[in-house]
Amino acid sequence: MSIYDGLTAGKPAVVVDFGARYTKFGFAGEFSPRCIIPTQVICPSTGKLRWVFDYEDEADLYALLVTFIHKLYFRHALVSPKDRDVVVIESLLSPTKFRDAVAKVFFLHYEVSSLLYLPSHLIVLAGLGLSTALVVDVGYSESQVIPVFEGVPVLNAWQAQPIGSKAVEERLRKNLKEAYEEIKNAGGDASRVLKPTDLDLETLPDYVIEDIKVRTCFVTTYERGKAMADGIRPPQPPFADYRLGGYSVLRIPGEVREATYEVVFERDNEQSSLANLILESILKCGIDTRRVLAENLVIVGGTSMAPGFKSRLITELRRLVKDNVYKSKLYISNFKVHVPLVKENIASWLGGSIFGATDMLPLRALTKEKYFTLKTVPDWCNLSTNELYLSKLTLS
Repeated sequence: MSIYDGLTAGKPAVVVDFGARYTKFGFAGEFSPRCIIPTQVICPSTGKLRWVFDYEDEADLYALLVTFIHKLYFRHALVSPKDRDVVVIESLLSPTKFRDAVAKVFFLHYEVSSLLYLPSHLIVLAGLGLSTALVVDVGYSESQVIPVFEGVPVLNAWQAQPIGSKAVEERLRKNLKEAYEEIKNAGGDASRVLKPTDLDLETLPDYVIEDIKVRTCFVTTYERGKAMADGIRPPQPPFADYRLGGYSVLRIPGEVREATYEVVFERDNEQSSLANLILESILKCGIDTRRVLAENLVIVGGTSMAPGFKSRLITELRRLVKDNVYKSKLYISNFKVHVPLVKENIASWLGGSIFGATDMLPLRALTKEKYFTLKTVPDWCNLSTNELYLSKLTLS
């Protein structure tokens, strides 16, 4: 790939991927981030632990970002912010308020020399050497489907839905409570599910629910998922014991382990699931690009790391494309998935690491002088902003 030509020899840039749940932080040119930490920090005004994305206003966001970025640099990386350029991986749905606040913190508070925003769905292809692909990003709060053809995102064909790890964890908590209540109301032995039996499932911390999801839950097959959707209870998988600490053990029923991830594949009120999003996105692309996109699926995001996720999604696509809704529109029968070089949750970060290690970084980055001249952060997907940005650069 030409992207590997001209590797820089100076101090490597800092690459940071602000996720709704976890932030990846490291140096350009490295294969993996130095740290993956929750995107939360102790609020300087209240002293409480807060998520960075749960801000109240711009001033609150600025204060949270200052404290959180200080934690990244001086606790995990142990480098000075002034010495290195910064590469920020951003989502297509990243709020303008957030990206402006990030630039303000880096330029005004930490006085970095340059800052570059890279779209996550585009830069993830750098690690695979692809220029055309259908990027499916299943993150914490939403799932996004964005086609990229010859390096150009097809923005009029992007699809999104608020399903991800957050919805999965909410379903897991609900299913656990229902399973416990069902055994209790039937006069069964509650210790089959919970020890001690007086533990309140509603008060379990979110990080415990997340850990239960990662350690015990999986994505079932299409046939079993369809049976559960039709109200049929197939033979259950075995229980899984999760130790809460000491002698407290939470027994996760097999039905709960199996049904938790069904929220990703269920159809909502608009009869749309993750598989529907992919097919609708392909339909909005040019007819001569559809087959190529279907045979170049890139699935990333922490939620997609669940056992059986990709196999189930491909099965859903192959079944759904035979439906009458798509049969007469899409003449596609084959779907292929690329295997990323790293785990799906850091695939976008790796792309930023590769790009940040080339001599393209100083040519594309927004310098501190340009930021103070423009008084704004150029948005790559906003044509009017780009025209304003180019005109000011020409005048200067």
